[in-house]
Amino acid sequence: MESPSVWDDMDRTMGQLFMMGFDGTEATAQIRKLIEVHHLGTILLTAKNLKSAEQTTKLVLDLQTIAHEAGHSVPLAIALDQENGGVNSLFDEQCIRQFPSAMGVAATGSTEMAYQIANATAEELSSVGVNWIMGPVLDVLTNVKNQPLGVRTTGDDPDEVSKYGVAFMKGYRDAGIATCGKHFPSYGNLEFLGSSLDVPIITDSLEQLSLSALVPFRHAISEGVDAMMVGGCAMSSAGVNVMHACLSEQVVDDLLRDELGFDGVVVSECLEMEALSHNIGVGGGTVMAVKAGCDLVLLCRSFSVQQEAIGGLKLGVENGMITKSRIQQSLRRVLEMKARCTSWEKALAPKGMTRLNSLQASHSKLSTKAYNTSITVVRDKDRLLPLSNLLDQEEELLLLTPLVKPLPASAAARGLTTKHIVGSPDPAIWDKGGAAPSVMNGEGIFREFGRSLARKRTGRVLHTSYTANGVRPVHENLITRASAVVVITADANRNLYQHGFTKHVAMICKSQPSQASEKREKPLVVVSVSSPYDFAVDPSIGTYICTYDFTDTALRALIDVLHGDLSPTGSLPGMINQSQKLHQSKQQWLVETWNEERDANALDDLLKTLQLEGPFTQQPEVSGCSSNTFLLRNDTIDESHFVVRNSSTRALYGFCSTYFFKVTGTGVIGAILVDPDRRKLSVGHSLHNRAIKNLLQKDGIKRFQLGSRLPSVFLGIPTSNSFERKRLRQWFANMGWNVALSRPVCSMLMRNLVKWRAPEGITKSVERAELEFDMVHGWEHSSSILDHIKTSSRQGVMEIYRLALRDPKTCGIIRAQRDGVVLGTVVLYNAGSAWSECVPALKDTDEVRGGISSPVISPGVGEYSTLLQGLILLGIRQIQKQQADAVLLDCIDGDGHFDSLSAMGFSVLHSFEEVSCDADTMVSSF
Repeated sequence: MESPSVWDDMDRTMGQLFMMGFDGTEATAQIRKLIEVHHLGTILLTAKNLKSAEQTTKLVLDLQTIAHEAGHSVPLAIALDQENGGVNSLFDEQCIRQFPSAMGVAATGSTEMAYQIANATAEELSSVGVNWIMGPVLDVLTNVKNQPLGVRTTGDDPDEVSKYGVAFMKGYRDAGIATCGKHFPSYGNLEFLGSSLDVPIITDSLEQLSLSALVPFRHAISEGVDAMMVGGCAMSSAGVNVMHACLSEQVVDDLLRDELGFDGVVVSECLEMEALSHNIGVGGGTVMAVKAGCDLVLLCRSFSVQQEAIGGLKLGVENGMITKSRIQQSLRRVLEMKARCTSWEKALAPKGMTRLNSLQASHSKLSTKAYNTSITVVRDKDRLLPLSNLLDQEEELLLLTPLVKPLPASAAARGLTTKHIVGSPDPAIWDKGGAAPSVMNGEGIFREFGRSLARKRTGRVLHTSYTANGVRPVHENLITRASAVVVITADANRNLYQHGFTKHVAMICKSQPSQASEKREKPLVVVSVSSPYDFAVDPSIGTYICTYDFTDTALRALIDVLHGDLSPTGSLPGMINQSQKLHQSKQQWLVETWNEERDANALDDLLKTLQLEGPFTQQPEVSGCSSNTFLLRNDTIDESHFVVRNSSTRALYGFCSTYFFKVTGTGVIGAILVDPDRRKLSVGHSLHNRAIKNLLQKDGIKRFQLGSRLPSVFLGIPTSNSFERKRLRQWFANMGWNVALSRPVCSMLMRNLVKWRAPEGITKSVERAELEFDMVHGWEHSSSILDHIKTSSRQGVMEIYRLALRDPKTCGIIRAQRDGVVLGTVVLYNAGSAWSECVPALKDTDEVRGGISSPVISPGVGEYSTLLQGLILLGIRQIQKQQADAVLLDCIDGDGHFDSLSAMGFSVLHSFEEVSCDADTMVSSF
């Protein structure tokens, strides 16, 4: 606690009631005088004071040393705005990590992420000597379209803003620095009258504010926020008429203190703001602020104005307008806050660069994770993403970007030339390895983005900017020339020319077919790099991505999304366009048990829709499927299937098949199918959870598996499309599956069987193995075969052999024996078998196909590959005798067997990753 002198000396007391800033990157004569003569107790540092982490550490230490030598009993409170995203006062590319904006953090869907980011930010600030952060932002965007706060707040849902605000606050506090909620009572719904002399106005009534805007402030107060900044806005509604909130007793003492119960430090808005200083004057404003209940009066920069404020407060005390007890009440609050966040021992020995260097690795990893999980694909109706699947290397991509000022937190902002070019008529053309021209103010960050995008796709990127002049001939020519277009917007709702330009480009793209297909309009991707509200509810923009800021780190994540190296998992924050959220774990669909009579036709319709998806050159996994495909009707397999449906129209929005194989104790999810128009709405999430709950109830459940060879539709996670593979792996990982423990499996096909001849080398290898091969039919051979099959623990294998033994007319089993001992077997079947209903690839063709399934080789056999080739070789010959055109291998393990089978003439039809885990693991993760 402060020594008695600060309580007895009114000048020292009043000095503790000011927060002031200054110009310069070193301690100036003016700030020295404010500390030494006027006993200034709190300093606000801004970007104009800070060049690097090392310089900041020295500056802060110099300021604290001045205060210590001047006889200050407690250290200075050193405050800073470090909201991340585009609002960072301290930028150092080497030592200070960049994290997403508040709204970007909310897009991750994780309050734990918010805590970790806040804690990391505060650790870095504490290292350079800062002990007070001006955050978190607690404003609720009740009017989302025209507010300057934008991504600085977490959104428009009071509960969500509260949740993230408290998480931020705890993260800051646990790193040892003080917190300051802002901007009370709210900057989320301001009306602007136009003139700089007009104060923005809150027109919401106190009742409306209480129901929405004040909710986060209440939560922050209950969690012990250290300070609260009161805004300089006006309030005009029934029951309240205030010219400046921070100067009003009705706002500070009555609403904030008495009604909300806040007893921490109240900070005024900067009294240097033009509207306030012009209407009231700084001296009078200072008196009004303290009388209203403010404990710290903020004056950002002007030394003369700061002296005027100090003089005004002294005069107010001298003439009795402000009592000594009122001054000491504020002093108590300020000193209590300082006691929590600083001491002379700490202030005079900042940890500095040593500490920052030790934090770099973990904070860099956290930064990458945060940006990667915040970036949001709001819509991708035509599945244009990733562009790497859409464009060939020789095709050109057009990038159209607005002219904006770089964010303070971007590297471009530190190395710009002063030249400002309003719109170059010649587009930049970025090739892989192209030389970088001089960086231009307003364009530099996007020019670097264009270069990086070109390097990533190893192809040409055309890049030009656009302005309020709209779509010019140069833009039209480039759109015609390019194979796809990416338009960047930044707060298009406030910069309406961006909105108009983007809509015009969209219209041009709709009128121009893509070069790859005359049936498809030219691909257009719109990316908002600031507020997500630009086109959040505009369905005419079919592919829409949000990054929440355009710092270097955010744009690197965007490149990874466009190229397909990153599967975006972010979701729109708050209440905007709830139906378009990517991650709506809160939305639970009614999942019903499958009813064949009720649902079979609807499932057939859903399958027909899914069969039309994907590239025309690639046969979908569900090709040839019907509702009967998923119905095994086998006594040794418990099957339970689930649907999400529209009870009025009977349409299926989703279907999930599950099977419990009693022999091996394996619970299997065979398929999760979701209507393309209902994706990203948690239909699959709801079906998956119901399926797992059902399987966990099975007696004898030992393990879980994604993918099934019976029925043979999805053998695992499809991997034919690399982007879909990444997306699905991430989705199932989020559901609790350890996708790292996967094994490759595939189905393979050999066509033109009439002309096929066995490779001579394979035939000779099989002959040298001295094996006896035969083919048997019927249950009388079951004993030796099933004893052999017990050596395999793979799901469904035993059931497949039992089916084959019971169907001797259409199925057979080839055995490889040596000295009467069965060493290997394989199943043969044709399209007439009952089992073929579960193998759609066998019938989805005009060809006559025969099937080979489930090779089982005894463990420890040295000539595994030779045995496998011998079994399949004889199988092919048997199928040839049946006049078949092709032969299908419905499920083959990919552990080194692809090559040996490819040598026989097979090619991969569909590839998968089979994922499994034990039941205990699934219970713990679920």
